[in-house]
Amino acid sequence: MTYRPTILLLVILAALGGYLYWVELPSQRQEEQQETASKTLLPFPDTAITGLSISTPQGIVEMSLLDGGRWAITAPLQVEADPREVQSLIRALVTGKVTRTVDDVGSALAPFGLDQPVTTITVKAGGQQDTISIGDSGPLSNTLYVLRGSDHKVLLTDLAPKSFVNKTLLTFRRKELLRFVQNDVERVRLTYPTTEIVLYNMAKDKPKPSWKIRYPIEAEADQTEVRALMFRLEDLKALGIIDPGPQRDAVAKTLTSPKVKITLHTAEGDQTVKLYQPDVESGEAIAETKPDAPLYRISPAAIKDLTKELFTLQDKRLLGVDYTDIAMLSVKTRDKEYVLINQNGEWLLEDRPTEKVSQQAADLFVSRVANLPAEERVIKQSAPLAPYGLTAPAAEFVATGKNGQVVGKLSLGNQAGNLLYATGARLQGIFQVRPDILTQIPSKEELLAEADEKKRG
Repeated sequence: MTYRPTILLLVILAALGGYLYWVELPSQRQEEQQETASKTLLPFPDTAITGLSISTPQGIVEMSLLDGGRWAITAPLQVEADPREVQSLIRALVTGKVTRTVDDVGSALAPFGLDQPVTTITVKAGGQQDTISIGDSGPLSNTLYVLRGSDHKVLLTDLAPKSFVNKTLLTFRRKELLRFVQNDVERVRLTYPTTEIVLYNMAKDKPKPSWKIRYPIEAEADQTEVRALMFRLEDLKALGIIDPGPQRDAVAKTLTSPKVKITLHTAEGDQTVKLYQPDVESGEAIAETKPDAPLYRISPAAIKDLTKELFTLQDKRLLGVDYTDIAMLSVKTRDKEYVLINQNGEWLLEDRPTEKVSQQAADLFVSRVANLPAEERVIKQSAPLAPYGLTAPAAEFVATGKNGQVVGKLSLGNQAGNLLYATGARLQGIFQVRPDILTQIPSKEELLAEADEKKRG
């Protein structure tokens, strides 16, 4: 038996494998890399970029990456840059792809809007740099013609015009008036011309703040409303900036009493912003953070959004006690009357303690009663109840705490329009609530029937 043909075949296969590994695959990888590079607008990644220069008909804005990863505008002013705007521009340039190289253009740049580019961007990456000039929109939406400085090629790209058109110094300046992390805020002081409201964060350093009103009254705060207020403060941004100088001095003379003054207290120090509206008819609103800082033009709507009545920020759940603190709930309507008792974490009916109550139905009902909020305030102080159907309520709920004391009360009266009149232990006065609660009060039989159905199931 001879092995020569087999050995010869193995040699041929090994040679073929070596050719594929050492010649064909590297060549293919190189072609793929070249193809990818040919479609890439910039020759370096975003992490290598250390400087930007944006030239438009409005002027030149130069920016540099500082130690610590912060971007700063270095010309025409030396101020902090808006990191989101800078990163958005860099991301657009780095992810932008070349869809076609325009051949044989010579020096004819006008047909592509590149004889007078709308924007010219010089990108620096250490010792490297390249220039991208932005021209007209391409034949398809969200495409642009650009001129790349490194090879003087006219390229059709998938760049979106909105990323490069109408970019000004203001675009790249940091415009947030307050910079904070909600969890780090210890208290918020809202000062108005005739009153003041002080909110304290009772859960500092916890994942979620818990707010309480400490002035002008001691009361629980509406957590949703306060969080919305904090988000509005985070989003408070300048629409225009008036830097120190004669114009700022002239505008400052028109500012007398602020519509609202907001102070955030943190362990690192306080931040304050005053909001003015010197001429309501003009629609102009001005914000001031420090006497020597720029003035900021803001939306007049911001003043309205940040002007809060005490009632708005109060916890408006009328019963006056949290669901988890209720040991007993007395329920009385015109056709139902019973008492639910929470015994060792399980609800039962006071007059039928041996019968099983649907825990899911009882939990849902008690939580609805405890969490029913006032939608509108009708009368701030105590008033006669008869006109509102509250002397003989349509429904009345009395909550007893674990200490045996009455801790909450809610009465529902007549319906007016789409709301019911109501009073509650938490807030003084007469209010209106949603009427759905009247149809959500189960009878004793319904509570027991649901438990029986689940047992049979």
